[in-house]
Amino acid sequence: MKALLILTLFILAGIKTLQAPHIGVYLMSWLGYMSPHRMVPWSFVYSLPLSAVAFALTVAGYLFYKEKPKDWFALPLVLIILMFVWGGISSVNAIYGDFSYIELMRFFKIQLIIFLTVMIIRSKTQIIGLVWTIFLSIGFYGIKGGVFTILTAGSFHVWGPEGSFIEGNNEIGLALLIVLPMGYFLYQQYSNKWVKYALIVSMLLIIASVAGTQSRGAFLALICSGIFLWSKSKSKLAIGSLVLLGVLVALPLLPQSWHDRMASIQHYEEDASAMGRINAWSVAINVANDRFTGGGFNMFQPEVFHIYAPDPKNVHDVHSIYFEVLGELGYPGLILFLMILGSIWFGARRNIQHVRKSGIQKDLWIVQLNRMLQVSLIAYMTGGAFLGLAYWDLPYHVLALTICCKNYLKDDLVEKQYQFDTKTA
Repeated sequence: MKALLILTLFILAGIKTLQAPHIGVYLMSWLGYMSPHRMVPWSFVYSLPLSAVAFALTVAGYLFYKEKPKDWFALPLVLIILMFVWGGISSVNAIYGDFSYIELMRFFKIQLIIFLTVMIIRSKTQIIGLVWTIFLSIGFYGIKGGVFTILTAGSFHVWGPEGSFIEGNNEIGLALLIVLPMGYFLYQQYSNKWVKYALIVSMLLIIASVAGTQSRGAFLALICSGIFLWSKSKSKLAIGSLVLLGVLVALPLLPQSWHDRMASIQHYEEDASAMGRINAWSVAINVANDRFTGGGFNMFQPEVFHIYAPDPKNVHDVHSIYFEVLGELGYPGLILFLMILGSIWFGARRNIQHVRKSGIQKDLWIVQLNRMLQVSLIAYMTGGAFLGLAYWDLPYHVLALTICCKNYLKDDLVEKQYQFDTKTA
């Protein structure tokens, strides 16, 4: 029954995509982040290439769409192209060529979706619709995980969708923290009290779910992004008091295993997992120093540790977006990656400044959204320091949203100029 429901929703959205390609962007995001077909592992839907079909339908819808948005290209997209080209060069010289090409193609497919998103999503309704789609697709696991954490008093780990980038407890914890500010943005957009209540409950459950992952990286990201959000808030006293109350209520309810795991951050040298990561980070540095193009995608294999690791027997996942890129793509790849992350921050700041200078109240939502995108970036950059999610969709979708906002403001400016010219003619 669940499989039929998923397939029916997919077919209906697919048909609508041919008429309105932005629906296809939502559909691809839903499939990519929520992975609804992975919830029914014993059904025929599980192995269907739904994402590929959704992509083809979106491209078809865009090609036949009469009102194609123009002038959509932006400088950050050049950085993505350069990173892909450099990834190709690195793959040619990779330690494991076959492994590297597989990851390169996956990165290419992700960026095709990001480019389509920027080409199609343009209006306020479409941008907010994409935010809703991403928030609900990932937030679904936060809401479910939050209820699970409360019912079990945090005795078990929260996990993400099977077979996805965010299947692990660390990964789903970071994903939830990235979409949490998006939920706060949506809360600011509606006056309906029931929508607001639903979003408040959802965000509280997501926070509970992050705690339930027992991820130390997510815990640090929560602190960093929370401090930044508080610093940018106009209601510092109210939000600070609410957070303090929540902490005082939640901490005694969490199991001792959670407290022990968080306390281990202070004594990382006694933690085998932490020392394994440091060993992998040393591998990344040594490979980058030895090979200008890096070791290629998926190069963190036992044989590489045997050559480059301080402790050759301690083979461990790299668990850091920075050292992952450094080891696989070398210093040029890391520079490009950091420039892409920087373009998110400065792109959001540019959008905020544009609205503030114009003083147009109807565009205030741009300020609110881009502030929250900056908070999402803080969460990704801090949590990502301890997680290997450098080539994952979501940070690039955050970048796409800043570009879509820029294009919206550009269209808004053209429209105002047209109205001015009409009046003065």
